[in-house]
This record gives sequence, structure tokens and C-alpha cells, in this order.
Amino acid sequence: MNAAAVFAAVALVLGSVEAGVLLHVPACPEPLGVQTYPHPDLCDHFFLCTNGTVTLEQCENGLLYDGKGAVHNHCNYNWAVDCGARKADLTPVSTPGCLYQFGIYPDSAQCSTTYVKCAFGVPHQTPCEPGLVYDDKTHSCNWPDLLLDQCNPEAVVGFKCPTKVPSNTVAAKFWPFPRFPIPGDCGRLITCVNGYPRLISCGEGKVFDESSLTCEEPELVPKCANYLRK
Repeated sequence: MNAAAVFAAVALVLGSVEAGVLLHVPACPEPLGVQTYPHPDLCDHFFLCTNGTVTLEQCENGLLYDGKGAVHNHCNYNWAVDCGARKADLTPVSTPGCLYQFGIYPDSAQCSTTYVKCAFGVPHQTPCEPGLVYDDKTHSCNWPDLLLDQCNPEAVVGFKCPTKVPSNTVAAKFWPFPRFPIPGDCGRLITCVNGYPRLISCGEGKVFDESSLTCEEPELVPKCANYLRK
């Protein structure tokens, strides 16, 4: 019998739960380490095995168990979990600024470069990466040009894409997504997508080369050689 089947059987024969510890439970499938298993009926509960000892755990308000959640205690945001036939109590336990004790919410009804992340019922204003805005449909930060009904990408990025790019320029080599440097910025560039600007970071230990409009190794861009050491 596999681990999931073992715990499905366990759920059927449980007599009582005391202080979160299961009584009359067979040994965990694995004697060492930490493992988690879904409750067969409840999406906001799960079984936790710690070095062979099993306990019944409940996700915090606003979270559900999916076997890969990393928000808090093996649980994930409720909108990110497919419970299937398992039931869950999604009654909000609200505090000022937080619908659920754990959740992600818009910081404003308008286009915003920040959002609210709630943990244990405490709201924390959280910034998006530069050049991104909060998208309530995906519960994450997104390109402002994908939210034109709410956002002005030019205002967010601080750049207006030209309608034409001279053919003899380096930027034209990247058409239809021309690139442009940000004066004095060794780590980022601007690329235009469908006429709207996106702020792009080089990342991965590279710096931006204004002459080629590409991200390169620092030793290949003398003026930015010390950028990553700051």
C-alpha cells in the first residue's frame, strides 16, 4: 500500500485527535526525515511525518495544502491550490487590511507598483520589481503593457518608445523589439514591445553594454566592471 493509501485508511479509523497528535495511527511510511501527505477529505488539513511521528496539521486561514506549498508550513495560497474533491473551510478570519490571515491583495484600485502581502493577519506593503505593476488576476507583478486598461507603461517605466528607429542604429537590429540604454545604469535596459516600454534587468552576474545593447560579462564592459561589486 502506498503512502497516500496508508493515510487515506488512517483517516477512516481515527478515533480522536488530542493536541494535534493522531491517536491509533500506524507508523509513518518513512522512518526518517520530514514528509507530508494530503488528508483524503479536507484540503486545509494534511498529515505531517517527522522522523516517524505523525501529526494532523491545519493550514493557516487563507492557505490550503497541495503538497508543494511554500507560503507557510507546507501550505499555499488558496487560489493557487486545486483541491479536487477535497473540502476546505474558506471562511475569512479578517483583520484590518487582510481578508484572510494569509493572502496577497492589491494595494490600490489604481495601477500600482506595490501590493499587500498578509502574514498572520498583518499587512505588509511589498514592492514589485522595478518596471512591473501588480496584477490582481494573477496575484503577482506583471508588465504594465499587459494591463493597459489600468496602467500607462510610459509613466511606470519613464520612457516613451519611438514610432520609428533609424535603420543604421544598433537599436534597429532588435526590431520589432528595439532596445535602448538607460543613462548611467549598468544593470538594466529598455526594450519596446508593441510600442510600449519594458524595463529589463541583465541579472545573472552580467552588465549592460551600451555599444551592443546586450548584457555581457563585466570584464567585457570596462565602464561597468565594478558595478556588481557595489
